[in-house]
Amino acid sequence: MKDLIFDDFQNSAQKSLLRNKSILDIITKLQESEGKINRAVIKSVTNCGCIQIDAKKQKYDDPDMEEIRKALNTHLKGKLCDNCRDVIEQEIGKNLFYLASLCNVLGINMFDVLLKEYNKIDTLGKYNLR
Repeated sequence: MKDLIFDDFQNSAQKSLLRNKSILDIITKLQESEGKINRAVIKSVTNCGCIQIDAKKQKYDDPDMEEIRKALNTHLKGKLCDNCRDVIEQEIGKNLFYLASLCNVLGINMFDVLLKEYNKIDTLGKYNLR
């Protein structure tokens, strides 16, 4: 069932893409949409204030992976308000559209990519360091 949702989304993106059909357009629109996601997150901090970023060097002494995982944090404080969440979700949606469009023009199935990445994460577990 989930693969149908991905396939339907990817097919819908292909049908909807008219003006920016060139791979050059798709790549630049994908990059632009990533910038808009970043901008929306920053606006949540600077304009709305529903979230705050409290960044500093993260310290951990224990080499054990679980202890490191517990010691590291997101630097994020607060919770997105409904308005900021809506804006960010819209920007992520646009990004997914252009990602699907890139997959289409390259002949790549998004669901297959997701499954491969999931299997890699699942297999490597905590050793899949990113």
